[in-house]
Amino acid sequence: MITMMNRFLTLALFFVSVPFLTAAESNTLTEQEKAEGYVLLFDGSVLSPEYWGSGIDAYPVKDGMFYCKGGQLRTKKEYKDFVFRFQFKLMDGANNGVGIRAAEKGDPAYEGMEIQILDNFGLNYKNLQPGQYHGSIYQIVPSKRNAEKHDYLKPNGEWNEEEISAVGSHIKVVLNGETIVDADISKVELDEKTRKAHGGLHNPKGYICFLGHGSPVEFRNVRVKEIEK
Repeated sequence: MITMMNRFLTLALFFVSVPFLTAAESNTLTEQEKAEGYVLLFDGSVLSPEYWGSGIDAYPVKDGMFYCKGGQLRTKKEYKDFVFRFQFKLMDGANNGVGIRAAEKGDPAYEGMEIQILDNFGLNYKNLQPGQYHGSIYQIVPSKRNAEKHDYLKPNGEWNEEEISAVGSHIKVVLNGETIVDADISKVELDEKTRKAHGGLHNPKGYICFLGHGSPVEFRNVRVKEIEK
């Protein structure tokens, strides 16, 4: 009886010490981010037309996050040099992406560039090319991988933190504190077929997009800082 009581008290203390985060608390800027000029693109309650230009209906909002039903969610304005931060939660077999410097028309993976969002260990993804795994600049620069550390991804169902920075031709991707891409795309050697297919790779500016493929991925705490050079 004493053991059961101790367990009950331990659980009670756990839930008291780990408060439930409201939608606003899950989607907020730190004081440092405010000072640095970050803009919060999602407040936890609505994808506002102030920040998002198209695809809002394809990404419903629920419980302080938005999730993909399929299709693209595109920012209202274009970005040149920036740091883009967001949190995401994968489910088994999840597949999405972040398009950056994307053109107004066409597939952002080619008319811009796509940073992969993927469940690397999904059963459907056993035979991928190096440039297709999570964090890679799709078909251009492979991300760093480490199977012992689960490729730096949290277990499916847990929140991950990612930062994508684009300054000139320098593209950097940081996943849960680990740098998995750090590349100068102006120095990447491509074969002629790939170079022609990715005609928007060197766009100086463009839209930021979430690129849904109909699989379940959740997002929250999306913020961006423009960099003036």
